[in-house]
Amino acid sequence: MDKGLHFMFCVITTTLLLRESSQAGEKNDPEILAGTDSRGPEEGLPTLTVTTILEDPYVMVRSAELEGYCIDLLKALAAMLHFSYRVKVVGDGQYGAVSSSGNWTGMVGEILRREADIAVAPLTVTSAREEVVSFTTPFLQTGIGILLRKDTVAQEMSFFHFLAPFSKETWTGLLFAYVLTCFCLFLVARLSPCEWNEPKNEENHFTFLNSLWFGAGALALQGVTPRPKALSVRVVAAVWWLFTIALLAAYIANFTALLSSGSEQLPIQTFEDLVKQRNLEFGTLEGSSTFYFFKNSKNPIHQMIYEYMDKRRDHVLVKTYQEAVQRVMESNYAFIGESISQDLAAARHCNLIRAPEVIGARGFGIATPQASPWTKKLSIAVLKLRESGDLDYLRNKWWETSCLHKSRDRWSPLQPQALGGLFLTLAIGLALGVIAAVVELSNKSRHAAGHMKKSCCSVFTEEMCTRLRIKDNTRQSQETSGRANA
Repeated sequence: MDKGLHFMFCVITTTLLLRESSQAGEKNDPEILAGTDSRGPEEGLPTLTVTTILEDPYVMVRSAELEGYCIDLLKALAAMLHFSYRVKVVGDGQYGAVSSSGNWTGMVGEILRREADIAVAPLTVTSAREEVVSFTTPFLQTGIGILLRKDTVAQEMSFFHFLAPFSKETWTGLLFAYVLTCFCLFLVARLSPCEWNEPKNEENHFTFLNSLWFGAGALALQGVTPRPKALSVRVVAAVWWLFTIALLAAYIANFTALLSSGSEQLPIQTFEDLVKQRNLEFGTLEGSSTFYFFKNSKNPIHQMIYEYMDKRRDHVLVKTYQEAVQRVMESNYAFIGESISQDLAAARHCNLIRAPEVIGARGFGIATPQASPWTKKLSIAVLKLRESGDLDYLRNKWWETSCLHKSRDRWSPLQPQALGGLFLTLAIGLALGVIAAVVELSNKSRHAAGHMKKSCCSVFTEEMCTRLRIKDNTRQSQETSGRANA
């Protein structure tokens, strides 16, 4: 009896150990992983076989478990639609394209061969794929961008790098403001009676050259002679000093931002710039929707990109996204691919950057067999997740950058619109200075008219002509014409 009990105990123990080891072996297999919701398949829930592809941060293997954006999305959909699932990584490591034999590869091929019920992955919705499988509403929006390494596209500092903080329009406006202010200073100083005692015999200190020198001294924050005496001249000078102080503060701040950004704007801003340069090779994922986008595009620039990649197919096309990022980091290579994935690469690797231009707006959708009842259910569920903000939460969760403390906003030259109020203040100040000078001259003309018993207008005109040296020139021209007639 004791031997029988001992034998049964050994059998039960061995069975339990074998079962536990088999479960551990299945759990450590990265190709097939089981994931169910809290209710589990034992409660009669439908079980879907889900195909996916390993790509950071969508699907990753951590401690023999799959995690990432798509896994969290799958869990949310399972909880909402009440199904369990079994996740498998696509066998050939492809997204889905037509092979030379006419068969579909990758996740699309597994859907067509009924090896999987749905595909939850960064799978781009395209017309070719839509003809053979069905897609849900996109859960992520993206486009096609260019991933570059910063030091491969950094420009050498130009000889006139110090002009970069302001745009050409701003420098033009500054030059015009300087000349206009100096002219107003010259005009106001001549009109104001306080700037000279005897206009007929004395030369005014504020000549046009002296006015230019006075304005340049203010730009350098240095006081220069002659010093203004009249209120009108001081108004113009004070407004110009205020303008120069604010302008210098803006210049210093923008120049500091320019130097701290490390380089000027990228020389490769668009796909046209990429085609024109000869220093970088460029390519995309083999068999990806990006490759076929350029193949089918009628745009001449896109056709040139496709011809370049097609002729060098074995050299510039990469197998995986990880290989593409590694190649960009280690060689003179530019990767053309999904902009949202490139943003993640630039966030994770601080020496990478994405070019500004993004083309071919598209979305990532969940693929299902055609006429599948799950297509509409999943689409509605994706829309509900978007409306509730869950998709935004997942986006922020998995796109968190480790370079946040190093990231900076893209620098750009200061445009005239940013200094519009400053230029307007200067214009108002110049107008006030001219008005004050005219008022000062009018007051003196009125007092002089009372002593000379002349009209105020005639005295004002004589004073203005005397100060602007118009009267002498008129007399000389009259004398010359009279001699010619004689």
